[in-house]
Amino acid sequence: MNNIETMSVNAIRVLSADAIQKAKSGHPGLPLGSAAMAYELFAHHLKHNPKDPDWVNRDRFVLSGGHGSMLLYSLLHLFGYGNLSLDDLKQFRQFGSLTPGHPEYHHTVGVEATTGPLGAGMAMAVGMAMAEAHLAAEFNKEGYPVVDHFTYALGGDGCMMEGITSEAFSLAGTLGLGKLIIFYDSNNITIEGSTDIAFTEDVKTRVSGYGFQILEVEDGNDLAAIGAAIEEAKKDLTRPTMIMVHTTIGYGAPGKQGTPAAHGEPLGEETILGMKEFFEWPSMEPFYVPDEVYAHYNELVENLQGAEEDWKKLFADYCEKFPEMKEKWDFWFDRSKVAEALDKDSFWQGCDKPEATRNLSNVAINNAKDLLPNLFGGSADLAPSNKTNMKGAGDFSKDDYTGRNIHFGIREFAMTAIGNGMALHGGLVPFVATFFVFSDYTKPMARLSSIMGMPLVYVFSHDSIGVGEDGPTHEPIEQAAMLRALPNFHLFRPADAMETNAAWFSALTSEKTPTGLALSRQNLPQLPGSSREALKGAYIISECQGETPDAIIIASGSEVSISIEAQEELLKEGIDARVVSMPCMDIFEEQPDEYKEKILPKSIRARVAVEALSAFGWDRYTGFDGEIIAMHSFGASAPYKQLFPLYGFTVENIVAAVKRVVK
Repeated sequence: MNNIETMSVNAIRVLSADAIQKAKSGHPGLPLGSAAMAYELFAHHLKHNPKDPDWVNRDRFVLSGGHGSMLLYSLLHLFGYGNLSLDDLKQFRQFGSLTPGHPEYHHTVGVEATTGPLGAGMAMAVGMAMAEAHLAAEFNKEGYPVVDHFTYALGGDGCMMEGITSEAFSLAGTLGLGKLIIFYDSNNITIEGSTDIAFTEDVKTRVSGYGFQILEVEDGNDLAAIGAAIEEAKKDLTRPTMIMVHTTIGYGAPGKQGTPAAHGEPLGEETILGMKEFFEWPSMEPFYVPDEVYAHYNELVENLQGAEEDWKKLFADYCEKFPEMKEKWDFWFDRSKVAEALDKDSFWQGCDKPEATRNLSNVAINNAKDLLPNLFGGSADLAPSNKTNMKGAGDFSKDDYTGRNIHFGIREFAMTAIGNGMALHGGLVPFVATFFVFSDYTKPMARLSSIMGMPLVYVFSHDSIGVGEDGPTHEPIEQAAMLRALPNFHLFRPADAMETNAAWFSALTSEKTPTGLALSRQNLPQLPGSSREALKGAYIISECQGETPDAIIIASGSEVSISIEAQEELLKEGIDARVVSMPCMDIFEEQPDEYKEKILPKSIRARVAVEALSAFGWDRYTGFDGEIIAMHSFGASAPYKQLFPLYGFTVENIVAAVKRVVK
């Protein structure tokens, strides 16, 4: 590499090391080792425009090894993203700064995904590549490739060890995602030492077996070799590519490079001085970058403008020639249009017979798919059971990227991250699905959905001990409490058709909050009092006879109907109860205090909550004087009609509990 490029690469290293040292916290190893490949990609191959970071046809870059965030922040600063200043780098890991410890989507301009849990970025990149493939199949016309970009991800040995990466790469290879390019920063070091202590597999053979093209760069500082590998990767559009780049962790740091000491702690001022001497850096002052380096980066940025300018001309011609596609484009890429499109009688249709909410959900999905042509998703090999198939919408596959039904395979963990990636990409309204008990497998990536504000929809069927014969391994008990504990996550457990429609409407129109739908396996009756008030999280589904109730029964899902039956029995005994359906605690908590007081008046302390799941969390509504009828153990293998009475979910038990709290 020439001198200015050498200095430009080393500027990334110097800024990263200085910022970590000033913070007295961070991970210098990855930025020092991967600086050359990151520079080569951003400078000469990545299609991006720092002056318009949201350009829809940009290439995406995901730093899967999110602990190496200073690599990304240094790049974003030097390329002028969002005016990320030198002062911002100096505030690395400080409260309120634009440079938090791990990259955060929507917090720092240029960050495409929140990363940190290793492997998550790899799987989200797969989702972005799937979104690109589907959108390209939907929008591109001959001579008008308006959707045409690559997705890149960078991760190290830790990302390659995580199971989520294997799950995601297996699917990526099956789908032939040729516009997915993975950089594997191979330095053979993790926190505990050499990877030989726990990771001796042949990664190239493994990933090749998934259907990837494998390219290798022996010297992680060889810009020409890295550039040649990227261009070679771009030529093969039938397979995703992994570029295995051999690097030295903490490169240039005397006494620490190539050792675990370079991974996750500041280098120390003396080591940094030695590093700058090794790089022949012109100043020992912290955060010093020569003017000619900034000038070089400015020149690179100017050269990057052309790609977007050319695309804008192409897109303008496309819109003029295909006005119907312009209208379609505007709808697909504007999530705020979903509510108006969805709020039609054809979506809100009811049902006149007992039906499982998983079946009612299927009706809602298929009604929604006709109103939202960009509804896109599928299940982890459970579509026939959780009823997520969109009829007549085709299957997304290597042979047909127009298909809207995704077969994720038995890969719940990667499925969820892939869903996040599709949502991050834009243009689609994605959903994922599995059994409620297997939401355990989705949890880490559902957490990322919540942190990023990605409105991914989660379909969770088989929602309680109503699973029955499959027994305790498949009967969710604690899962609702787990998801309700997540900030910025809505969990709906609907009781009938109207509430199921409301759950889907809320989920699909959400712009910043993911939503889970917990759906029954068994048939449930349609309830006369159910209404769109379910959109408020809780509402009075069956009011008392008098002005003020003697007691309040609060229930969700399959327990609402038996609560209404209990209300009728109580009235015969002179106890006038109100029944509140609470399909979504999370949304109810977001309502104004006046509404919450109207539904659950503080003066009415005689309360009973009923839910065939864990009692955890219900005490906020029952208080010290109320009771909770819930699960206090795992379930059992038996028909659900035997299990519900066995565990106390009966009219008689609810009546008895209400009598106790009234007294």
